[in-house]
Amino acid sequence: MGNPLQLLLISVAIYLIGAILPPLISRSEQLVIRLSGIASMIGGIFGLLASAPILLGAKMMIFAVDGPFSFAHFIVRLDGLAAFMVMVISLLVVVTSLYSLSYAEEYIGKGARYMGLFMNLFIASMVALVVMDNAFYFLVFFEMMSLASYFLVITEQDDEAVGAGLLYFLIAHAGSVLIMIAFFILYKESGSMDFDSFRQVSLSAPEASAVFLLAFFGFGAKAGMIPLHGWLPRAHPAAPSHASALMSGVMVKIGIFGIIKVGIDILGATSAWWGLVVLAFGAVSAVLGVMYALAEHDIKKLLAYHTVENIGIILMGVGVGMIGIATQHPVLAVVGILGGLYHLLNHAVFKGLLFLGAGSVMYRVHTKDMELMGGLAKLMPYTAVTFLIGTMAISALPPLNGFVSEWFTYQALFTMSHEGPFIMRIAGPVAIVMLAITGALAALCFVKVYGISFAGAARSEKAANATEVPLPMILAMVLLALLCIALGVGAPLVSPVIANISTQLSEQAAMPVASGSLVFPGSSPQTVLSTPLIALLLIGFLTLPLLIYAIFKSQRLRHRHGGNPWACGYGYDGQMAVSAGGFTQPLRTMFAPLYRLRKTLDPSPAMSRAMQSTIRGATQAEPWWEEKVVLPIVRAVLWSGKRIQWLQHGDFRLYCLYVVIALTVLMLVTVM
Repeated sequence: MGNPLQLLLISVAIYLIGAILPPLISRSEQLVIRLSGIASMIGGIFGLLASAPILLGAKMMIFAVDGPFSFAHFIVRLDGLAAFMVMVISLLVVVTSLYSLSYAEEYIGKGARYMGLFMNLFIASMVALVVMDNAFYFLVFFEMMSLASYFLVITEQDDEAVGAGLLYFLIAHAGSVLIMIAFFILYKESGSMDFDSFRQVSLSAPEASAVFLLAFFGFGAKAGMIPLHGWLPRAHPAAPSHASALMSGVMVKIGIFGIIKVGIDILGATSAWWGLVVLAFGAVSAVLGVMYALAEHDIKKLLAYHTVENIGIILMGVGVGMIGIATQHPVLAVVGILGGLYHLLNHAVFKGLLFLGAGSVMYRVHTKDMELMGGLAKLMPYTAVTFLIGTMAISALPPLNGFVSEWFTYQALFTMSHEGPFIMRIAGPVAIVMLAITGALAALCFVKVYGISFAGAARSEKAANATEVPLPMILAMVLLALLCIALGVGAPLVSPVIANISTQLSEQAAMPVASGSLVFPGSSPQTVLSTPLIALLLIGFLTLPLLIYAIFKSQRLRHRHGGNPWACGYGYDGQMAVSAGGFTQPLRTMFAPLYRLRKTLDPSPAMSRAMQSTIRGATQAEPWWEEKVVLPIVRAVLWSGKRIQWLQHGDFRLYCLYVVIALTVLMLVTVM
């Protein structure tokens, strides 16, 4: 298979070639799209090959070389966590690149020529970032990732996209400043910018807490956790759908990766209250994210808010794991991180599927407004079925992948509820209730999304005339739908791989994870689950209704008269159908204070006011500067020029005299 580090280098090199070469060798936007997409697919395949040996048990690999700067060594560290992130990124890259072969043609004439450039740079910087073991180069690739994704957000160049891009750019760089300060404190104490030296440094409790909080909020801004989420529901909908899938599926996970890297890998999660902070922000993000999603009619903005929700669920698992490490509860540590990392992978898959499904609908209907969709299941059957699988997965319905990772998170929270000090036993049940509310509201939200968008009658002429999308887009969605099923039913095979990463991070002994139990030496077995058994039971329960339906199908068809739904004896009218707003109106009324809180937390109005004030100030300052500073200087120069013009008589002998005088003066100055 080859050396993983060599395969990783080939992967990054292919991304860079796919970014730079296609725009140079062809003027055809369609050919550029194809070449860039194929390059990123091949790069993703090499990324998967590079990560596989490490995930399957090979030893961590490190490559170090002196870079161009004496203060920063170029160190690549491919350990379990880095390999896991490379795998998640590469997996989604392969699928979204396949999807882009047809979808990106929608942007021909609207920036498609350079879309592949920024997309491949975006991917390459993410892959390089997660394997980098030096703070300087980590920040360089972090900035490259933010800048490349900014250009993807503003692809369409309309007011909405440019405004969303500006907000994203500012919040991302505000987070970068916090991360830089955290790394500077570690550098000051260790004398080196290598992460390995950071791991060895001994910080006082206040210093360690300051570093953790700076990194947590800095990376939290990139992850989109509440209250640092304001950019996310605006930037993700503005980007092309395959870029949205990558941004939501993997880019925000770089924030989670950073929190784990600093909080657990570098600082060792030495304080339990760090984990409680992560757990609290995760629980609030999960509940508020799904509630804000419920109120949306824009399908991509709704999915973006669900990213906030799922980031919250991941943070809950990571927070419990950090508490377990700090309080020396090995089962709690391993199961918590296992739940967080498993959900990180699962969210990348089902959220990628949902964004690609939304992109397919927009590809045909040309709107993000669910009120203008409807009836698409009959016209776009492959999109409808794959999107349905995605909605079931994100709603945590068994035996799909979302159910498995949330089960592990629940298990970690239940374990925390009866172990450790009082604050842990209180925080556990509160978090369980909030996670349960999140799950219920997520299911409600996706009943609304699927029912309004795909079921019922068409709500617009474009929806009525929609057709299925091209084959590459269908194949991409089918692959992700199959992965949603495989990661759920195949949990007994996937869980041990992720558990190994969890045990490495928490520095615990190996903890066997099987289909029925999870065992730690010296403790009683922890109940896990058997997803294959659940799948068989569900298939059995579903078979009976299908048999009954088949028996009575012909009799039902004889009694049907026409295609309109029953309207209680009245003539059916399209306006009788439930609207997206009407579906969630009771909840929006019940939780009105929380929806008002969204406006309070949204930084865009304040940033807009600040920008307008800056523009007004600049407008007022510019005439003053011109009149009071620039023009007086110009007038003084002109006046001086006129006064010394008498020196220029046009006589060559006089110019020689000037030279002699100048030399004499210089000699006198030198002698003195």
